[in-house]
Amino acid sequence: MSSSVKALEPAFQGAGQRIGTEIWRIENFQPVPLPKSDYGKFYSGDSYIVLQTSPGKGGAYLYDIHFWLGKDTSQDEAGTAAIKTVELDAILGGRAVQHRELQGHESDKFLSYFKPCIIPLEGGVASGFKKPEEEEFETRLYVCKGKRVVRLKQVPFSRSSLNHDDVFILDTKDKIFQFNGANSNIQERAKALEVIQFLKEKYHEGTCDVAIVDDGKLQTESDSGEFWVLFGGFAPIGKKVASEDDIIPEKTPAKLYSVVDGQVKPVDDELSKSILENNKCFLLDCGSEIFVWVGRVTQVDERKTAIQAAEEFVVSQNRPKSTSITRLIQGYETHSFKSNFDSWPSGSAPVAEEGRGKVAALLKQQGVGVKGASKSAPVNEEVPPLLEVGGKIEVWCINGSAKTPVPIEDIGKFFSGDCYIILYTYHSHDKKEEYYLCYWIGKDSIQEDQIMAAGLANTMCNSLKGRPVLGRIYQGKEPPQFVAIFQPMVVLKGGVSSGYKNYIADKGLNDETYTPDSVALIRISGTSVHNDIVVQVDAVPASLNSNESFLLQSGSSLFSWHGSQSTFEQQQLAAKVAEFLKPGVAMKHTKEGTESSAFWFALGGKQSYTSKKVTPEVSRDPHLFTFSFNKD
Repeated sequence: MSSSVKALEPAFQGAGQRIGTEIWRIENFQPVPLPKSDYGKFYSGDSYIVLQTSPGKGGAYLYDIHFWLGKDTSQDEAGTAAIKTVELDAILGGRAVQHRELQGHESDKFLSYFKPCIIPLEGGVASGFKKPEEEEFETRLYVCKGKRVVRLKQVPFSRSSLNHDDVFILDTKDKIFQFNGANSNIQERAKALEVIQFLKEKYHEGTCDVAIVDDGKLQTESDSGEFWVLFGGFAPIGKKVASEDDIIPEKTPAKLYSVVDGQVKPVDDELSKSILENNKCFLLDCGSEIFVWVGRVTQVDERKTAIQAAEEFVVSQNRPKSTSITRLIQGYETHSFKSNFDSWPSGSAPVAEEGRGKVAALLKQQGVGVKGASKSAPVNEEVPPLLEVGGKIEVWCINGSAKTPVPIEDIGKFFSGDCYIILYTYHSHDKKEEYYLCYWIGKDSIQEDQIMAAGLANTMCNSLKGRPVLGRIYQGKEPPQFVAIFQPMVVLKGGVSSGYKNYIADKGLNDETYTPDSVALIRISGTSVHNDIVVQVDAVPASLNSNESFLLQSGSSLFSWHGSQSTFEQQQLAAKVAEFLKPGVAMKHTKEGTESSAFWFALGGKQSYTSKKVTPEVSRDPHLFTFSFNKD
């Protein structure tokens, strides 16, 4: 992972690598991982970030990030949650859908992550309030709503909170009561029973009693009588009073705004996909929902500003608190967003393409050709088993008869004239430590260094009591497990070992070893972390290819060049590699066909290059076959 991503937020390292839910609470304006035992508890004085990782097609992951704001959280803390959400998205590759969740107005999608419901609690770390577990048990009254997902809200412990239309849960120290309003829904009553069972196991160690009280049925010697005693005796209850929670925002005709430097300005043109430029941010106001659309090549700071502008827009328009804000990245728009554009028909959704691809593949297995299907259908990439993320990685460069540790900030840089030893220590499925040990051989390395790498790696294997399996890896033949642990892995020209330097001098060759100040062209290809290929190539125009992205380094200047057929993933990786090689240096973005004279000058002048897609050589696992001969 590049240093730029690490600089965003260390607490997010390793996030999104497993299917499921991950939660961070904002403490002192920093995200802190929440223990799994506290998942589902949300304090009204705090703000949280919730990441939901779901399986996608081709083994890829889909991400939804929610930032939950308690009703008593401070404005500064809420702003921190929104900003850190953008940083988490950047670490995940900039493709997550982001949602703002306000206490009491959570979306069904958010609530579906927690079974049977979330538990709203008073207090919080940031607010300085005491947590409930630090005090004596307090009797609490909740209203329980929802047929599919449960919305549990604490209300004042008072008779006036009850009504005939809802289901209530009264949680006391020794007994939990369920009060069913006479007009309440049978599905909500069933859901409330699930919540009571959860409260009993979670906060009463499974030992308290449970009682059902039906509205209008008073029996003084039963649970009903005990229930009403807690409210000071039985008395008629009033009708339901409408509150802000019952206000349903109206959906209005969509209106588009551009967001420039935090300023929201209306766009007078008719809604069309062509308006959405990939280097800008836009706000789509649908009344009940606000969408923030960000272009692929916008910077992290621009995305943060757009989210803050959307928050201010909702306040300035006097919208109800239940107005939702959803942030989308270009290329990952939801159906509800695209349906507002006349020139963005719903039939263009990627699901249709995926279905077509599956049908074509099935028919192909049966020997039936599908005309035109294979051309438009996406190829689902099979992701091989990768090592557990978040482990400790150590790299040594062979130098003479010894191995020299590679500094942490340089781990991931490999010179083709050198050899390296790599040790990756990780935990597999919560078991004891596992080791991945190998030595990497550059294609231009000398034989002495190769022999020394093998010997020192074998010694290290023995020192670990032979537990790791020792592997030998040649440049250009790296397995996906190896590539995935670096993020990014960059192969550069030349070498830094004394053996390589002496070899170059003896042969009278020019030393082309990469330095941060040299003219260098870096080719970027691949589709994901396990097959990203980042290699330095000859700094000439002929090295360019319309299907790939490149970085061009020339002195203090740094250009990113994106071919017309390059992918979003390659463009994202280019930014990551740029920060890895030259931290903090401003990059000049260049699309194919818009190059400046300075760009071509660094390559020795403008010349032709190819647009033909180069199929990479695929390394596959060895196969063992058995042969038998039948005598006829």
